[in-house]
Amino acid sequence: MSLPIAVRSTGNRGRWGPSGSRSRTGGAGRTRWWSPLATGLRWIGRALAVCLRWIGRALVRLWRRLSTRTRLWIKVLAALALLVSPIWTLNMAVAFLGRTAIFPLSPYFLREKLTAIGAYARHRVTCSPASHDEVDRLVKQAETRHHLPRALLAAVIQVESNGLAHRISGAGAMGPGQLMPDTAKLLGVDDPFDTAQNVDGAARLLAGHLGRFHKIRLAIAAYHAGPGAVHGHVPNNGITPVYVARVMQTYLRLRPRPPRPRS
Repeated sequence: MSLPIAVRSTGNRGRWGPSGSRSRTGGAGRTRWWSPLATGLRWIGRALAVCLRWIGRALVRLWRRLSTRTRLWIKVLAALALLVSPIWTLNMAVAFLGRTAIFPLSPYFLREKLTAIGAYARHRVTCSPASHDEVDRLVKQAETRHHLPRALLAAVIQVESNGLAHRISGAGAMGPGQLMPDTAKLLGVDDPFDTAQNVDGAARLLAGHLGRFHKIRLAIAAYHAGPGAVHGHVPNNGITPVYVARVMQTYLRLRPRPPRPRS
C-alpha cells in the first residue's frame, strides 16, 4: 500500500486553489475591495424588501376595511389619473423646456405643444452657439430688410419671449417671435428655434400684417390674434387689447427719438 506523496505547488501560490479554480480571497487572506460594498447593498436590499412587504400588507388590510363605495371612488380617481397623465406630462415638458408657466392639466393646444416639443428635440441635436446669434442685431437687420418701423419688431419680440431662443408658450408658439407651428410652416421656417430663421419669419409676418391693415396697432393685434380676428379694430377678447398696449408701450420706449430742431 503506497502512501500519498505531498507535492509542493509552484507558481501563483494563493491565487489558484487545488482544483484550479480562482481563489476568492485573491491572495493571502486578502478580500476584494468591493466585498464590503456588496454586503452592504445586500443588507439594504433585504431591508427594502421587508419594508415593501410590510407596506403592501398594510395597504391590503386598509383596502379590505374600506367600503364598496369608497373602493369605487378610488378606482374612478385612479382611472382619471391614468387618462390625464399624458396631458400632464406634455404640459410639464413644455413648462420645463420652454421656460413658461402653464397649468399642468390644460387640455388646449395639445397638437401644437406636441409639435413644438418635437421641433425642440430636433433642434437640440444640432444646436450650437452659432445658431443663436445676438437677437438685437438680427432684429435690426430684419427691420431694415422688410421695411418695418424701427424698434417695432424688437418690441414684439421682447413682449413675446424676452428674446429667448428656446421659449415655448402654453399655446405651442416657438422661439423669439413665438411662431405657431402652422405659421412657421407657412412662412417656410424649417427650425423655429434657430434665432435667425425665427426672427426673419416674425419680421415677414409682421410686415405682411402692416401692409394689410396699414396701422401699427392693428398689425400688432393681427400678430397676436390672427388676421381673421381683426375687423378694423383691435378685437376685444380680453387678451389682445392688453397685448397691444404692452407692445405699443415698449415700442414707444425703444424707438429712436426724432432729432430736436435746431434753434
